[in-house]
Amino acid sequence: MTKEAAIKAYIDQVNEDRKEAFLELYDTVRANIPAGFEEQLSYGSIGFVVPKSIYPQGYHCTPELPLPFVSIASQKSHIALYHMGIYMMQDVLDWFVAEYPKHSKYKLDMGKSCIRFKRMDAIPYALIAELMRKITVDAFVNQYEKVLKRS
Repeated sequence: MTKEAAIKAYIDQVNEDRKEAFLELYDTVRANIPAGFEEQLSYGSIGFVVPKSIYPQGYHCTPELPLPFVSIASQKSHIALYHMGIYMMQDVLDWFVAEYPKHSKYKLDMGKSCIRFKRMDAIPYALIAELMRKITVDAFVNQYEKVLKRS
């Protein structure tokens, strides 16, 4: 199966009650993620990764795979946006947490790298677009290597 076919198959299986919101989130990420990241099916969801052509070492946990950056997944009770920049960059996390209430009347539901959207009508697409533009491939790789060296 081609990369495009795999992504289409993933989107086709998203529940109808959240497909429109999922597609808008997906389109928002695709339209705003900086050049250099590559889209693929990654860890069972739609992922945007640092390709091995840019970072040949790959992900330290599984070096044969490219370095993951952002993933969008349709989970049992929500849509999840996994963003490794939020996880590794305190300034980006602080910015996002401070901005979120300006874009949503609902409480931020988030884990270390996971932003959970349970209300399909309340996804802050403009904020997600801005978040996507905040970190370039080079900035992400540089931060990843700093964090990896501290481990």
